[in-house]
Amino acid sequence: MTHDHDLVLRPTEAQTAAALNPPAGRNGGDLVVETLAGLGATTVFGLPGQHALGMFDALRRSSLRYVGLRVENNAGFAADAYGRITGEAAPLLLSTGPGALTSLAALHEAAAASAPVLAISSQVPTAGLGGGRHGYLHELPDQAASFRGVVKSVHTVRTQSQIPSAIAAAWKSALTAPHGPVWVEIPQDVLLAETSLPVVTAVDATPEELAPRPELTAVAGDLLSRATRPAIIAGGGVVRSDAAGKLRQLAETLNAPVVTTYGGKGAFPWHHPLSLQSWLEDRHTTDFLEDADVLLVVGSGLGELSSNYHTFRPRGRVVQIEADLGKLESNHPALGIHADARLALQALLETVVPRPDATAPDRVRALLDRVAARITAQELTLEQDVLASVRQALPAGSPSFWDMTILAYWAWSAFDAEAPNLMHSAQGAGGLGYGFPAALGAAAADPSRPVLAVSGDGGALYSIAELATARQYDLPVTWLIVDDGGYGILREYMTDAFGEPTATELTRPDYVALAESFGVPGVRTTPETLAADLAKALAAPGPSVVVLPALLRMFAPTHLGDQQAD
Repeated sequence: MTHDHDLVLRPTEAQTAAALNPPAGRNGGDLVVETLAGLGATTVFGLPGQHALGMFDALRRSSLRYVGLRVENNAGFAADAYGRITGEAAPLLLSTGPGALTSLAALHEAAAASAPVLAISSQVPTAGLGGGRHGYLHELPDQAASFRGVVKSVHTVRTQSQIPSAIAAAWKSALTAPHGPVWVEIPQDVLLAETSLPVVTAVDATPEELAPRPELTAVAGDLLSRATRPAIIAGGGVVRSDAAGKLRQLAETLNAPVVTTYGGKGAFPWHHPLSLQSWLEDRHTTDFLEDADVLLVVGSGLGELSSNYHTFRPRGRVVQIEADLGKLESNHPALGIHADARLALQALLETVVPRPDATAPDRVRALLDRVAARITAQELTLEQDVLASVRQALPAGSPSFWDMTILAYWAWSAFDAEAPNLMHSAQGAGGLGYGFPAALGAAAADPSRPVLAVSGDGGALYSIAELATARQYDLPVTWLIVDDGGYGILREYMTDAFGEPTATELTRPDYVALAESFGVPGVRTTPETLAADLAKALAAPGPSVVVLPALLRMFAPTHLGDQQAD
């Protein structure tokens, strides 16, 4: 008798012949690129190095497109953005030791933002593994240990036959909710040695679905259906799981106001009658959410930025849907549902009953009016006009990538992303230098539409070398650099805290001349001409730089003890 589990797919005669007679001249690196292609990868990012040359040599025998950046950290940011835009695991090819370690900050951001990045690094020769001090170039006692606290999973290869399975396991890990970066390392001699193994063709690494437990969604649905003042916080998990449509349907069924976190920008329509927009760093919004008798938190851990710097104290029941088990109830007691946002929202849609509430839009409008009045009272017209000019210039459907800079902090709260998965920033880990290389990764994913990068002058200097990358691959990225001669937000923080800043001032290069030296067009603009200059740059083919000399200020915080909301 034959059982289903006994069935094995039999190779065809042609497949058998090809397996028995693999092409000559292949090495371990070919097994890497063949596996990536078999998994569906089309584009890889990275930077070559001595121990990794076997992988890079194999690229020329593959169909994979290679986008090489000038610094490993920037290559990691590019892969991060490619993963966010496509939802695919973006391969990142790196060398050993210094090359590998230079990518750590980018992988930290990918982990914090749940971006799927498949980092594949070389290692010292197999004889040097194990923690001894053999004196190999780039040697570390335990290279993988540097990454275990950052990435989702670590996979070390010691033989060529392990390569396809290790990469497939890493790919599955990266794309199983919550998405994230993973690490594979392969010794130099394994990559360089000639291989007689068959060409890798059939690779299965289908990610597992994270479905909610039905008894939990039944309780959540009952709580939400019977609530008198429900509200919803929508985080980045809604965007990553492509669940914006289900979120809107649930909010309208319940008449529940929705606020999006900074990672969840675009998850809910900005001008919807139930939209509280993204004013999370505002005591009026915090009060509104605290007053909800049932608060549904979807795809957010309610971390520092999403909780108005941990001043948020919910008084009602909290229902939290979160794919990252470590974030579930990590900040507030809740009915915790460990699940992918899309699957959990679908389960709730099948459970809740419509909840009429004609007052919800009025309460939303009243809240937004109070927020607007607070900002207006601070006389921050320049900042609001600059942000409005950026919104006006950015074409519909074009993604934007924001560095850690004052204009980005404004955008977190005040910028209409217009759709899911279009606005991204480094607010997950909070490191400098993200905006421009990430925009390059997004442009590599979809070169048919212009991409905007926004940096301050401090962050721009982290990634200025990537102007060469933008020119080499002719990527349609317009880079807006807001130049205030220093680390503007740190200058503001230190002045507020200590009366004067230290170590925040920077010598200002001529960014327009610098861009032009790379063959990238540059223009110096003003707040009055920004919209026109930025729109012109975005409409032109290839890369460009727009420099705005301006000293911007942040709106006053409301989370400090001596600050008032009004």
